[in-house]
Amino acid sequence: MSVYLEPNVSHAVKILIVGHFGVGKTTCIGSISEITPLQTEEEITEASVGVDDLSGTPDKKTTTVAMDFGRLTLSDQLVLYLFGTPGQERFKEMWEELSRGALGALVLVDPERLHESFPVLDLVEQFGLTYAIGVNRFDGTPDYPYDEVREALNLSRETPIVHCDVRDEQSSAQALIALVKHLMSILG
Repeated sequence: MSVYLEPNVSHAVKILIVGHFGVGKTTCIGSISEITPLQTEEEITEASVGVDDLSGTPDKKTTTVAMDFGRLTLSDQLVLYLFGTPGQERFKEMWEELSRGALGALVLVDPERLHESFPVLDLVEQFGLTYAIGVNRFDGTPDYPYDEVREALNLSRETPIVHCDVRDEQSSAQALIALVKHLMSILG
């Protein structure tokens, strides 16, 4: 795929990839972007001790400090610009900037750490973004039924939920397609 857009692309849509710390936002964009993604990953240092909760991701060595960026062409006319947000509370101010002009958000959640998703969902709703939920599959994590995830996160019946493995290009694409279909149903 070319670094440049094809001339027939008529619609470009800004989409946020969001979620709590260590849920797979950078991995998702890296697996699906047709261009080399921009990543602002830095090593986790001792400065994060007591600030970042690594209990759910004990092997995590890096973290996003600004944003990730990638691109995915869905059709001859539609391209998605993907912006990954940092997952830590201390980078919340980046959200306001990144949410400007975004049409929607794919909210990635870890089914073993759903409680960490509430501040993320609060921000998505605060910025008025339409969203879909991507339940990321981690090794050894069972697939929880959608109804259980919906109830645990207190989601409306209209909010799409899909299981995905953000390491897999096709799985990540299906999660984004679920979001785009939801946006199209709302926007007409």
